[in-house]
Amino acid sequence: MKTHFLQVDLDHILDHTLQLWEDLRGERIFITGATGFFGHWLLESFLWANLRLHLKAKATVLTRHPDIFIANSPHLAVSDSITLLSGDIRDFAFPIGTFSHVIHAATDASARLNTENPLLMLDTITEGTRRVLDFSISCSAKRFLLTSSGAVYGKQPPNLTRFPEDYSGAPDPLDPKSAYGQGKRLAEHFCALYGIGNPASSIQNSSGIQIKIARGFAFVGPYLPLDIHFAIGNFIRSGLNGEPITITGDGTPRRSYLYAADLAIWLWTILFRGQHLHPYNVGSEKSQSISEIANITAACFDQNIQIVIQKQSEPGRPIERYVPQTSRARSELGLDEWVDLRSGILRTIAWHNNRNHYSG
Repeated sequence: MKTHFLQVDLDHILDHTLQLWEDLRGERIFITGATGFFGHWLLESFLWANLRLHLKAKATVLTRHPDIFIANSPHLAVSDSITLLSGDIRDFAFPIGTFSHVIHAATDASARLNTENPLLMLDTITEGTRRVLDFSISCSAKRFLLTSSGAVYGKQPPNLTRFPEDYSGAPDPLDPKSAYGQGKRLAEHFCALYGIGNPASSIQNSSGIQIKIARGFAFVGPYLPLDIHFAIGNFIRSGLNGEPITITGDGTPRRSYLYAADLAIWLWTILFRGQHLHPYNVGSEKSQSISEIANITAACFDQNIQIVIQKQSEPGRPIERYVPQTSRARSELGLDEWVDLRSGILRTIAWHNNRNHYSG
């Protein structure tokens, strides 16, 4: 019998969500965005709980490219508990039957798409969210989870160390690069309209669907892309290649990273136990500078990894931050950060060094 390479993480997730899964016993769940970072962790943990707890639950996964998903994640695609549905999030054909839970995790935070085609980014988020909400009502779903983003808050003021959920700021509407944040704000607004039973749609919310919102910040873990705009992903890639870690700025901006297994615990808990139309920040409160994060990453490798900081810091310039306040999730849902940053980086490195995901 083969051992799943993520078994330690999946057992960790199951330990902290054990009492939640009865809601899915014998049920069907619909998931969008399952080919992304969030989606992979949702599917991995769903299958693990399904197997260990004998839930006999089924998941239907919407993907534009089933062939790519099968090639990249064959151990997920071949499961009898998963059905792939080919389609675009904006106009997919509704699958037949009822689904008890819907998770809308589509639309990655693609900096390239946000810069090169912000209209497409905005359309994908807004049209996709409306389509999935319409489907959720038509299939009589009991619970709906939107994976939103801390980008809804706009730029973090220098005097605000952490974003609370009731922060009233917003992205600059005249900045084309704010399309992602604006789109997520509209997605949440659609949730509010559908959640009160008065959607701008021909489908009326008579099902009493409970809508949950998770505002994600920054994360680290297996399945995180190493070749796009995520700083910690780039740092890990450089270390894996034995190359210097390059910081393109001055290293002073502050970030925080929640490990992927903890992320999965937070998302499942919000779906099953979160309050209706009551957003929760999802992330770590442990703020560190980009320079500090680079040093922590470099120290996780056996070889000596140099760090190059390309710009000098400007005296008196306010520190830029992107850090959440998570007291709401902690106090209401009992959530925490169980895996520290160094351990999360080490686990990510180990996963990339064992890309087959399984050992005999």
